[in-house]
Amino acid sequence: MSPENKFTSKLPKVKTTIFTTIGKLARDHGALDLSQGFPNFDADPKLISLVNHAMENGYNQYAPMQGYYGLREIISKKIESLHAQYYHPEREITVTVGATQAIYTAITAFVHPGDEVIVIKPAYDCYEPAIEVNGGIPVFLQTSADDYKIDWEDFQRKITNKTRMVIINTPHNPSGKIFTKEDMLQLQSILESTDILVLSDEVYEHIVFDSKQHESVSRFTDLAQRSFVCASFGKTFHVTGWKMGYCAAPAYLMDEFRKVHQFAVFCVHHPTQRALAHYLKNAESYLELNDFYQKKRDYFLNGLTNSKFNFKPSEGTYFQLLDYSKITKESDEEFATRLIKEEKLASIPISSFNVNDRDDKVLRFCFAKKEASLEKAVAILSAL
Repeated sequence: MSPENKFTSKLPKVKTTIFTTIGKLARDHGALDLSQGFPNFDADPKLISLVNHAMENGYNQYAPMQGYYGLREIISKKIESLHAQYYHPEREITVTVGATQAIYTAITAFVHPGDEVIVIKPAYDCYEPAIEVNGGIPVFLQTSADDYKIDWEDFQRKITNKTRMVIINTPHNPSGKIFTKEDMLQLQSILESTDILVLSDEVYEHIVFDSKQHESVSRFTDLAQRSFVCASFGKTFHVTGWKMGYCAAPAYLMDEFRKVHQFAVFCVHHPTQRALAHYLKNAESYLELNDFYQKKRDYFLNGLTNSKFNFKPSEGTYFQLLDYSKITKESDEEFATRLIKEEKLASIPISSFNVNDRDDKVLRFCFAKKEASLEKAVAILSAL
């Protein structure tokens, strides 16, 4: 018997991601791609130069498993400056291959077969497979398309004696919502008497709008003592293809995290770590992102004022949801496909991120694009 007939898939329900499907369709039809979350403009030439400089100066061999100490040190200072929480650079910060690897590693280190992990939906699509491949059980809390707010009473009802971890994401992809201080205090209060861990996906930590504040779990003492903070340099510095991120957590959690990390990837691209350590010394390199992306959000939405779309301005991330229910009764996947084929504009249907593929007639658009691209997209959408 052939080996292919003898094994049982550990992820039988996992299919090709919607990002891959839509991306291919967009390329095949020459569509303007506002689907995947990556900029179509260049990174700061200074950052590119710093990476080249590091390579030319010989930093081309393995970095320390935990990451270059100079980078971990400045990450520690950044978090302390922004959130008044100190993470020891030697024991509590690890540089990772993007936030996705950090998320996968934290789940793998702590989720055992039969453990339950609460996932707030809609949710980015890397959470569930990581839980399931480790034998865990995702427990879904579906939010409403009206406001995507969390019903904390419903959340509390999801907790059982099998709950091992909760995954949160703020600023939130795909909704663009941010957790408020009150949300964090609610979460902290609910978990206070438990040993449940928190995995906090904060990859858009520096992209928050309208003078609001990013409420990191690291700001809240009890939450910080049970949490992994996962972040992304790729999202922050317009270099998603570099796959550079980090994880911060108390030492007792980080010790276990590193047991998995060292055998999954061991270490991360050395010259880029050196470059980032230097680049992060200028806090404006990330603190100015709020205004930078808010201008793009506002340009995009101002152009849609007289369109048939309904929307609430994104509070954070570089994504905007548009409700198209006044335009067509098509499913979101059907409408997204037609937009690509007929209008040459790509977006992401949100049903893929909901429980049971709930279709709210909503598409996600990425506005991390050049003004000319946004102008073209606005013209297409306004004509529908």
